Amino acid sequence: MKINTNFLNLKQSYLFATVGAKLTAYQKAHPEKKVIKLSIGDVTRPLAPAVIEAMHRAVEDMSRAETFKGYGPDATCYGYEPLIASIKASYARKGVSLGYDEIFISDGAKSDLANILDLFAAENTVLVPDPVYPVYVDTNVMAGRKIVYANANEQNGFLPMPEDIKEDAKDPDIIYICSPNNPTGAAYNREQLKVWVDYALKKDAVILYDAAYEYFVTDPALPRSIFEIEGARECAIEFCSYSKTAGFTGLRCGYTVVPNTLARGGVSLAKLWARRQSTKFNGVSYITQMGAAAVFSEEGEKQIAENIKYYRNNAKIIAECLDELGIWYTGGKHSPYIWLKCPKGMNSWEFFDYLLEKANVVGTPGSGFGANGEGFFRLTAFATEENTKEACRRIKELLA
Repeated sequence: MKINTNFLNLKQSYLFATVGAKLTAYQKAHPEKKVIKLSIGDVTRPLAPAVIEAMHRAVEDMSRAETFKGYGPDATCYGYEPLIASIKASYARKGVSLGYDEIFISDGAKSDLANILDLFAAENTVLVPDPVYPVYVDTNVMAGRKIVYANANEQNGFLPMPEDIKEDAKDPDIIYICSPNNPTGAAYNREQLKVWVDYALKKDAVILYDAAYEYFVTDPALPRSIFEIEGARECAIEFCSYSKTAGFTGLRCGYTVVPNTLARGGVSLAKLWARRQSTKFNGVSYITQMGAAAVFSEEGEKQIAENIKYYRNNAKIIAECLDELGIWYTGGKHSPYIWLKCPKGMNSWEFFDYLLEKANVVGTPGSGFGANGEGFFRLTAFATEENTKEACRRIKELLA
């Protein structure tokens, strides 16, 4: 018996586990300190009333023989019709038409972004931006794929384009794009995304498009779906999540869109994905799906809009704090993340320790997201407003 030795090529610990371990050690040594966490992107607002009401109804359904649900429906890739219909309607409002068989329900975008790799051969080359959400890199390291990088930096506003692909990089077969971006908060406009779509079509590559934060976008110049871009249906798969949109981090629900027009080697990727899911996944619970179906209802969208407005305001509070201090940053407008340049010439982990010890505020070191993240730092807007304001007060007191 042999293990998958590709796992030995991973960093010893997942980034957020390292942050958590350092925080736990500090709190154990200083139990009297109130530490404010602006590090991990977990939400703090409760679920919308429309979602709770729908889940209560679903619980009642499960208590009666005539409405009881077991395994989910195969015909809609384990998505119940009300949920699939609500997703179709939400895309229609963005000017995108989808078929029922192009929408796949899952337990979250993170899972699907990793599991989708089952569709692609190990010899494919993967392109990711640097810095990048660690899951994109780690899951491909586990599979033994060659990874190449596109340079995201201060000069290009952390929005790399094909010309920013590192010179020694082989033409990619798989391209990861996240917009609005995690960790940098930067977002591509339509013209920039069209360049990436055209590049993927030219290279016969597939774009894996992470749209987990699309509901934070307010500027019509910024697309909320890659399928708003001409040609994307022939080269892209889109991953969406209810975690940040509707506070489902503890419930787990998301959806992936694989167009029927997307094929490689004469094979439909939607059919491959359906086959993969039916083999390895038994779907999301009925109760969770009914809650998710309420998210894009008229009342549900109004309610989740209030929660997102709350987080946007937190991001504005942080951005204004950095403006006062004269610190360079991206994000904070169409994203819950603020990506700042470490002050006083500190590197990422030095600033992490300095902020924790001197201000009792925790963020995430940029170097944990890649080499180009060194010297930068991520803060999130998912804390309470009270804690966000207090964290900013402490940061200003420390850095002014």
